[in-house]
Amino acid sequence: MADSQEDFHMANITFSSPALKKDVTVYAVAGDRKTLLSVAQEHKIPIHYECQDGECGSCAVQVTPLGSNAPKAVHLTEKEKTVLVLNGKLSKNDLEKISLSDVAPKWRMACQYMVLDEDILVEF
Repeated sequence: MADSQEDFHMANITFSSPALKKDVTVYAVAGDRKTLLSVAQEHKIPIHYECQDGECGSCAVQVTPLGSNAPKAVHLTEKEKTVLVLNGKLSKNDLEKISLSDVAPKWRMACQYMVLDEDILVEF
């Protein structure tokens, strides 16, 4: 019988911002369907947000995968695509390149980004 803890993977998320005294690394259970914003809120990380629904773009953050594995969270939601282009974080040309090459964009919306089994640096 497998140990139930083996079913869960931990993600190390390092938050970096001038709003923090120092970088803060937290551990999140990957695959529990939590967004990056909800993990930040749990740990009292002050990522700015307004709507929490992917409409305003105020929670835009830069996400950098850490480690040698290929990034896992490469797909943008339709809300992210629209809002990040409208807010000037991604150009339509950037969006096309990202879609064609299946690479992770630098900018993401914390309220839309689902935490996966990967270590990331989040700058805001």
